[in-house]
Amino acid sequence: MTDDVVLRLDRATAEDLYEVLWLLGEHIAAGAPIPEPPAETEERLSRVCEFLDDSLGKGRVV
Repeated sequence: MTDDVVLRLDRATAEDLYEVLWLLGEHIAAGAPIPEPPAETEERLSRVCEFLDDSLGKGRVV
């Protein structure tokens, strides 16, 4: 594919992303509220979202 988007993440960000996705799935399946992640996690995942936004040309992340 010529339009691949490749993420290179430091370990802390990769672990945050895994944890958030896993918790999201578990909480949705259980019908439980989704807890807010720590500020450091939000900051790291915000950078991932900004990268994806730029890479996909979405223009949504502020």
